[in-house]
Amino acid sequence: MEDAPKALELFIQEASVLSSLHDPGIPRVEAGGFFQINLVNPKPRQLACLVMEKIHGPTLEEISQAHPQGCPEDLVMDWFVQAIRILRELHKRQIIHRDIKPSNLMLRQPSINTLQQTQQLVLIDFGGVKQFEGKILNYQPTSTRLFSSGYSPPEQISGTNVGPAADFYALGRTIIELLTGRNPLHLEDPVTGELSWRNQCRVNPQLADLLDEMIQADVKSRPADANIIRKRLVKLKANALQPGFLLPSIPNPWQIFAKIGEFILSSISFIWTIIYKSFIACVVILWTSLLSYICVAIATPLGFYVAYHSKLGNSIAEFTLQQLSRYIPALNINTGFEIVVFAFAGLGTAWGITLSGSFGQQRKFQMAALMGIIGYSLGWIILQFAKQSHPAGTGLVLWATVSVPLLTLGLGLRSHHLVYAFIAALGNATIVASLIKLSWLSPVLSFSNILNSISFFGLIGILSCLGLSVSYYFVVPCLRWLGW
Repeated sequence: MEDAPKALELFIQEASVLSSLHDPGIPRVEAGGFFQINLVNPKPRQLACLVMEKIHGPTLEEISQAHPQGCPEDLVMDWFVQAIRILRELHKRQIIHRDIKPSNLMLRQPSINTLQQTQQLVLIDFGGVKQFEGKILNYQPTSTRLFSSGYSPPEQISGTNVGPAADFYALGRTIIELLTGRNPLHLEDPVTGELSWRNQCRVNPQLADLLDEMIQADVKSRPADANIIRKRLVKLKANALQPGFLLPSIPNPWQIFAKIGEFILSSISFIWTIIYKSFIACVVILWTSLLSYICVAIATPLGFYVAYHSKLGNSIAEFTLQQLSRYIPALNINTGFEIVVFAFAGLGTAWGITLSGSFGQQRKFQMAALMGIIGYSLGWIILQFAKQSHPAGTGLVLWATVSVPLLTLGLGLRSHHLVYAFIAALGNATIVASLIKLSWLSPVLSFSNILNSISFFGLIGILSCLGLSVSYYFVVPCLRWLGW
């Protein structure tokens, strides 16, 4: 192996990088620490040598194995802060490590002659480091393909351009393994590849949110640089050291008052947070509902034009009737023009909500449009079924129950997709049923009327925005706090 050109190249690269770095979190190598010697036995060759500082201490992999239920959060936070500081120094020099994992992070045992109480984290194995320019490393076909299964990001595995965000991804998965005691591969969803880890440990929700951002498959969804992560970690540690950690040293009578004061302050803070989130949620509902209604008001008349005044609409209507009569003979439908109107309404609603970008979703307009069209069209078919044996109002409730969750699943929401879909469907169906019960919404609403259709689909869009807002600002945070 020592004669392999690629192995020698990586060895020389590691020596060059380590010689240029002088940081307590990186093994020390003196300027003359790399050299080659000539050997004659068993055959003449040159042997590359590197004199490097020996780190006395365990790797984080060894520590994690000793804590199968996960390491204490305060310890992991300390390692996290140190690791980010090291990455900040590397990235400032336009260097990415590309192989961060528990086995490449060590704890240097403090010297008996020092008063250091915490162990120094050291990043090792610099054989895969690369220099980058700007924000990314431009991939070359001759570059070494290096990745560690379970830790390396998709762009590194596929051999495309990588940058500092690749190190953040690997570090995020490393920290999650330390917190849960489980290898990231064992936490991956077999379909999406996303990690399902929050229910494996009790952890600060803000820390969990930061880690989830770091391990996003999309590079642009991860933190941009190490300073952003460092500032969030500093804030997390500051919140952990709020008044109250000194209470044991306070005399008992005052300790009681201090605890009461702390409880009152935390209660006020909690109430203020609820008020603030409620205000933001109201603003978001208004903004998203406005965009949704505008898009529906544009898309619905366009759907009417296509359905009733174009050859395309006529072809779609005929094709729909043919297929439904072929596969569902019991379904008695006279016209298929309405399905075009429904499809355009679904398209408009999906685009309006996606355009707002208010719920942390990725703006995938094509997917949102597709799911909006499919959801509303499938709902129309179910509505026709319901009309034959139930009151028209029942059909509208069933339509909302089917259409809205399908549309929601296509909005590119980052997590808890089924929760969003369920709450949006439940809210729409409940309110539509209530309006029909109160005779405020006509159960025989004719979708051949443009104004009626705009009003109905606009209402559904507003109710969907309401359900998404409630989920995003209240339900999902509560589920995350519970570890789901």
